[in-house]
Amino acid sequence: MSAGGSTFSIISSIVANLAIAILKFVAATFTGSAAMLSEGIHSVIDTVNGLLLLLGVKRSKKGADKMHPFGHGKEIYFWSFVVAIFIFALGGGMAIYEGVKHIIHPIKEADHSNVLWSVGVIIGAFVFEGASLWIAFKQFRKSYPTGFASALIESKDAATFAVIIENVAALAGLLIALVGVGLTYFLDNPIYDAYASVAIGLLLAYVAYFMAKETQNLLVGETASVSDLQMIRDILSDYKEIDFFGNLRSMHLGPDEVMIGVEVNFKDDLRVKDVETIVAEIKSRIRKKDEKFTHIYVESNAIVKSEY
Repeated sequence: MSAGGSTFSIISSIVANLAIAILKFVAATFTGSAAMLSEGIHSVIDTVNGLLLLLGVKRSKKGADKMHPFGHGKEIYFWSFVVAIFIFALGGGMAIYEGVKHIIHPIKEADHSNVLWSVGVIIGAFVFEGASLWIAFKQFRKSYPTGFASALIESKDAATFAVIIENVAALAGLLIALVGVGLTYFLDNPIYDAYASVAIGLLLAYVAYFMAKETQNLLVGETASVSDLQMIRDILSDYKEIDFFGNLRSMHLGPDEVMIGVEVNFKDDLRVKDVETIVAEIKSRIRKKDEKFTHIYVESNAIVKSEY
């Protein structure tokens, strides 16, 4: 997915989360609900995370320089990892803390009977979160029109990946909050609201772990997809001038940048000019198949004839 699509998805998510955070804190103030307070904190964290992702997208667009000859594409992976830490430490941690605090010291005086505040906010939050998820999903489908689940896992666009996962987690958190608020109201016991807060915290902790694990692979240097590598092998196999090739290596330098290296053994009777022509043609064919292959290195191990 293009950076423009990621940026639009992130901005939509920021606007939605900011509006939702305000609604949730208003409801938490009037009801004393720990679950609603945890959800409010969750939305604030998501808003901050959106700003961090925007920063990552902006910094990833910086071109190559002496210190970073392959550009700054991996900046988005770093900031996505920071987002995962924020979700775990602040979102999950504070939600669990609030829940445990209210389990140990229930707020007897809180007006849990005013359930309409919480239900109204949850419905409003569903609308905002659903709209944000739909926008991110629509942008994602432009690049991956089929096989959404597998494409989401294979996608190297950490920013849009983070927005989609955050929104899905937010919708799940809202359902948990609704159950907690409902049980608190119908059973007249605030302990269920506290349990819901702990459950929301555990959900966020798992989401953070999942995001951190996916981003870690990209930071360390994740390879291109199996289908992409097979495409390159197919192109190399087309040349009868190549005896054999191997040691095909690849690494994502950013969502839309991949570096590839391959060792090729040309037939011994080729001239230098012939080898240069074939290498240039191989690079051209690979880039025509997919423009994300920005750095292609073909290493020849053959002894070729001189032009002279």
